Amino acid sequence: QVQLVESGGGLVQAGGSLRLSCAASGTSFSVNAMGWYRQAPGKQREMVATINRYGVKAYAPFVKGRFTISRDNAKNTMYLQMNSLEPEDTAVYYCNYQPIYGGDYWGQGTQVTVSS
Repeated sequence: QVQLVESGGGLVQAGGSLRLSCAASGTSFSVNAMGWYRQAPGKQREMVATINRYGVKAYAPFVKGRFTISRDNAKNTMYLQMNSLEPEDTAVYYCNYQPIYGGDYWGQGTQVTVSS
């Protein structure tokens, strides 16, 4: 059974940095696509960044070059390096994993809070 565990969230001041991790278990990590999504209170879940099986990355417009998505296949782990954080980045961040063999899996989320 596939499990995704996010970590690395927390409280940071505006302008600070955080590195989120998403560790996958119960899978051969045959990635079709992976991504980070976020949901702020009262808002819908939105895409932050994705990376596909070929390593092609895509970012939401609000990222503006501040975040970097990456993947370490040897560790079955995906990362999101977030720099220059803003209060508007406050949200629960979720990782998503879509394996080549099908399925759509979500982690439990990690809270990111940016204070002004």
